[in-house]
Amino acid sequence: MTWTEHAWQAIAPIYKRIIEMPFLAELSKGTLAQERFQFYIMQDSGYLEHFGKALALLGARAAATEDALAFMRFAENALVVESLLHESYLKDFGIPDKGTLEPACHHYVHFLKSTAALDAVEIGMAAVLPCFWIYKAVGDHISKSPQAPANPYQKWIDTYGGEEFGIAVRQAIAICDRAASATTEQTRAAMTKAFITASRLEYDFWDGAYQLRMWK
Repeated sequence: MTWTEHAWQAIAPIYKRIIEMPFLAELSKGTLAQERFQFYIMQDSGYLEHFGKALALLGARAAATEDALAFMRFAENALVVESLLHESYLKDFGIPDKGTLEPACHHYVHFLKSTAALDAVEIGMAAVLPCFWIYKAVGDHISKSPQAPANPYQKWIDTYGGEEFGIAVRQAIAICDRAASATTEQTRAAMTKAFITASRLEYDFWDGAYQLRMWK
C-alpha cells in the first residue's frame, strides 16, 4: 500500500461526512442559498491567495527539481484561479469584495503556511494534498450525481470535476508518494497526521460557509 492509499484510508470517515454535508448536497441540486455560496466564494478567494503562497514555499524547499517546478506551477494555477475564476464569481453573485478571512479559513491557511514553512517539506506537501485530492473527489462525486437543470453553481462543479484539474491532482499524489517512500517512518507518520488535520479543516471550511460562521 502506498503512503497516499494509507492516508486516504485514514480519512475515509471524514470524506464520508464531507460528501454528505448539506452545503455540497444543496450545491449539487442547485438549491444552496446564494448567501451561503457568496460567503464560500469570499472565503475561498482569500484561501487561494494564501494556498498559493504555501505551494510556492514548498516549491522553493523541494529537493527534486521536477517537484520544485511542479509546486511552482501549482502555486501559479492557484493564483490564476483566484484572480480569474473568483473574479467572475464575485461579479456573477453580486459580491463587492473578498472581505476578511473568517475563522475556518483563517485557521486553515495558517495551518498550511506554518506547516509549509516550519515542518519537514514532506509534511508540508502532505498538508496541502487534501485541497487537491478532496476537491477532485467531491467534484467527481457531484458530477456523477443527477444534475439539476440550469444549476447556478455548474461552473464550480465543472472546474473541480474536470480532467485538467485531475492531472494536477494525480501529479500531487505521485510527488507525495515519492517523498514518503524516501523518508523515515517517523516523518511518514507526521505526514499522515498533517493530511488528516488538513482534511478536517476542509470539512470545517465548507461547514463554516454553510453556518455563515464569522468572528464574534
